[in-house]
Amino acid sequence: LGKQWYQRRVRGGCIKMGAYKYMEELYKKKQSDLMRFLLRVRCWQFRQLTAVHRPSRPTRPDKARRLGYKNKQGVCIYRARVKRGGRKRPCAKGICYGKPKTSGVNQLKFQRSIQSVAEERVGKACGGLRVLNSYWVGQDAVYKY
Repeated sequence: LGKQWYQRRVRGGCIKMGAYKYMEELYKKKQSDLMRFLLRVRCWQFRQLTAVHRPSRPTRPDKARRLGYKNKQGVCIYRARVKRGGRKRPCAKGICYGKPKTSGVNQLKFQRSIQSVAEERVGKACGGLRVLNSYWVGQDAVYKY
């Protein structure tokens, strides 16, 4: 399978790729100049929008289709913005009563992932819809999208 598949895919010294495969390979190299510029500009655009926003089309069509998105009636895309970083305990003036074990304020970690928080917020904003799946589109120092 390996050699025959490779010979069919290679033509004239370069590997044949479709558009979705090409986009997937681009996203694998996020440190490249092109992707760094693209992600920086996109994050600036996302920052100007509301926390839960409905774009007209997916930011990453290849990833969206792999996760079950189809461009048809009844299926839509939402983009959520979630703050990055740890969780600070909500206690007045930093005074936590009780045992010393529970006295921490700053170095706490939230038990759920940022992705699950984003999915929950979109589900809450769109009560009549169900969340199918989600994927990463970008991040800056403060937010993940």
